[in-house]
Amino acid sequence: MDNFVVSARKYRPQNFNTVVGQSHITTTLKNAILNNHLAHAFLFCGPRGVGKTTCARILAKTINCTNITKEGEACNECDSCTSFEKGASLNIHELDAASNNSVDDIRTLVDQVRFAPQAGKYKVYIVDEVHMLSASAFNAFLKTLEEPPAHAIFILATTEKHKILPTILSRCQIFDFKRITNNDTVEHLEEIIGKEHIKAERNALQLIAQKSEGCMRDALSILDKIVSFSNGELTYKNTLEHLNILDEEYFFKLIEYLTKQALTKAMLLYDEINQKGFEGDMVLSGLASFIRNLLVCKDPASASLLESIEGWRDQYISTAKEISTPYLVSALNILNEAEIQFKQARNKRLHVEMAIIKLNFLAQAIELSLDDNQIVKKKLVDAHYPIRLKKIMPLSNVVVNAEAKLVIETPTPANATKVTVTDSPAAISPTAETPIAKVKPTSIPTPTATSGTNKNLLAVLQQKYGKEYDIEEVKESIPLNMDILKTCWDEYAVVLEANAKHASAGTFKVAQLNIIDETHFTVTVGALTAQKFVEQERMNVLEKVWYQFQNRAIQFDILVEASEQEDVPLHMRLNSKQKYDRIAEQYPLVRELKNKCNLEVYF
Repeated sequence: MDNFVVSARKYRPQNFNTVVGQSHITTTLKNAILNNHLAHAFLFCGPRGVGKTTCARILAKTINCTNITKEGEACNECDSCTSFEKGASLNIHELDAASNNSVDDIRTLVDQVRFAPQAGKYKVYIVDEVHMLSASAFNAFLKTLEEPPAHAIFILATTEKHKILPTILSRCQIFDFKRITNNDTVEHLEEIIGKEHIKAERNALQLIAQKSEGCMRDALSILDKIVSFSNGELTYKNTLEHLNILDEEYFFKLIEYLTKQALTKAMLLYDEINQKGFEGDMVLSGLASFIRNLLVCKDPASASLLESIEGWRDQYISTAKEISTPYLVSALNILNEAEIQFKQARNKRLHVEMAIIKLNFLAQAIELSLDDNQIVKKKLVDAHYPIRLKKIMPLSNVVVNAEAKLVIETPTPANATKVTVTDSPAAISPTAETPIAKVKPTSIPTPTATSGTNKNLLAVLQQKYGKEYDIEEVKESIPLNMDILKTCWDEYAVVLEANAKHASAGTFKVAQLNIIDETHFTVTVGALTAQKFVEQERMNVLEKVWYQFQNRAIQFDILVEASEQEDVPLHMRLNSKQKYDRIAEQYPLVRELKNKCNLEVYF
């Protein structure tokens, strides 16, 4: 039984003419060979599986060929070519930099360079995956790469050009390989299946080319797998099943339901897709690619950018005509956001369904932002109104009950307000600070209302609610007094002591009080820490002071005496980052835990 050879090796190109999709590079190399303009160092860079190593081998074989053709190709018949085909050539050395990336490996290579070839013109050194070399290995390679012997040629190949040192790049002639187009891949696959006598539908080959994403090696590997799976007969359906690709027919149905706002059908269709084992991110990605194809089909000039098999082209064009461009652009934006946030979502299915619901009602949102089919900017109102005010009825017209009308008169004493009820309307003149009446649910006896034509408000309220509540008159506010204030302050210090807040209680006992005016006083403490203790109790102590003086306008400021610098505790002087650094310095295992678990510290 003959050993099976995969197609990627069996049909590897043996000359420049058989390299697929890199004509801009092969033409340059052939002309350089014919004109004897060969550089001493080449750098082949590009995506995987596009022919970098293959072109390096063909170049190495061709420059040592003794009978080069007029087109700049190797003859494949001389001793040098035949020895190369058998893998016995002594003039061509391949080095895998991924596994030989140390300084010693490069020094061994440099030592071999000085020896002239036994047969042929050049000794060619092919270094694959050169970006894997260490920085010291690159530096050891610099001098030889810049001024090699006349018989030495270096061909470096890499998929990650940005990882190579600029000093290496400047010493090489750089060739950038591009991805192989789908048409070139399909033509190459048709050539191979013709040689292997395999039956295959063109749609299936286009599907393979689309899945390979410009990598010929991947395309040939997929072809081998599907040939084994389908027993030598490739159809569109078995290729679709083997590659686990969602059929575009589902997307055509889904976009039809969404544009018609048939949400129920769209949700049922997604459930059918989910039952077949397709993950949510695959659905989002596939739908985004589908809508992208619809968008490029809106204009015949961009229809060539369509990334799909030929069988769907007409349906893409017809469907694109029925859907507006704003809808497609907005849908792409929604799907892009959903795909980005998919990994963070806990309920994956609900996340995809939310995106479908947004797409279902997207047409209505677009209609709201269009005026005569032109996009308009959103605005709150048609005219400019800085503030809208609602007219409020004057208090002089407010009736308290059926018996009287409310009138507020300001008496002569300061900070006092008298509330009365009269039969005739009067203007209301409220003061800036009007105390609020207190209503307590008690069952004590209620005073009788004042008799006569004019009744005050207290009498009216007592007459109406006296059986259920004890209605008290509003007390007048008391100006700040040092004796009362000091007593109130000391009482609160006793409360703090009883609640085991000894530090705060001590601060309150030694604090100095000073009255500024009727509603303002200051508290002087001796340290910043004492200031923080008082600040923590500000609202509670103010409630007590307000109750004592019947005035909620009273406020106080906290002052710190200008004394020697306070010895503030270390944990109060350090910020969050300094605290973490100090802990990590004392306990190295904390930093090691952070690094091993890849944790982030937010300061």
